[in-house]
Amino acid sequence: MSKYLAVMFGGGIGAVVRFFVGTLVSQVYPGTFPAGTFFINVTGSFLIGVLMAVFLNRPSVHVNWRLFLVTGILGGYTTFSSFEWEALITLRNGAAAISLLYMGASVVVGLAAAWAGFFIANRLWPQ
Repeated sequence: MSKYLAVMFGGGIGAVVRFFVGTLVSQVYPGTFPAGTFFINVTGSFLIGVLMAVFLNRPSVHVNWRLFLVTGILGGYTTFSSFEWEALITLRNGAAAISLLYMGASVVVGLAAAWAGFFIANRLWPQ
């Protein structure tokens, strides 16, 4: 049960931090480029790299810390960090083709899914 609580509390914290950071960045840079989300995704990717290196290099650290910080906080802050980590590990494990397929498919299929959801929602609930 403690693992689920670690993820739950971390996820709540990450979501609030995401909202705060996204709001702050959009106030500083109100342009068309989604700077808030971009900043969140890049910082989340950086943080997952740092934290996973720490956890992999120090297996004595209790698993609940990884669940709280990485799965919880960073999962609530951004799912992009998990995507980047998985792509990096796949590359490091010598599966470059799989990693490139994963990255390309994630972006293309994710964009297609977002478009499809947007299209369907607009059809079902027009303005």
